[in-house]
Amino acid sequence: MSDKKSTEDLEDLDKRLLQAREKSHTGKTSGLSSGSQEMSGYSMAIRIGTELVAALIVGVGIGYFLDNWLDTKPWFLVVFFFLGAAAGVLNVYRAASGLGMAVGYAEDKEPTGGVPSQMKQDNAPAGAYENNKETGGK
Repeated sequence: MSDKKSTEDLEDLDKRLLQAREKSHTGKTSGLSSGSQEMSGYSMAIRIGTELVAALIVGVGIGYFLDNWLDTKPWFLVVFFFLGAAAGVLNVYRAASGLGMAVGYAEDKEPTGGVPSQMKQDNAPAGAYENNKETGGK
């Protein structure tokens, strides 16, 4: 008798979980943005400007410090200005393209293993687009 009751309880719990998941996915109409949503144009411009200026300030600061310490004015300042500018441009590229800081952090462009999503059909047989081990993936 307890098996029947526990099965009914689990089914009831499953139904309630499904309802809660559906409700949470459809109820996202709040004005607050989450980290996964795209940035607005203004916030992206502010971030890009900040990335570029910060990298230049850090590069010039390091160059100025090294020049004063080693008495080699203005060589390190010039070198680190260009290194800071290059780092700033790289940061702007990462921010604009949506790449993360770690290698492989960006989302896959084609998560289907190389088959564009428009070529896949919902009614295709299971494994139709997977590599065949016997033919070497051809």
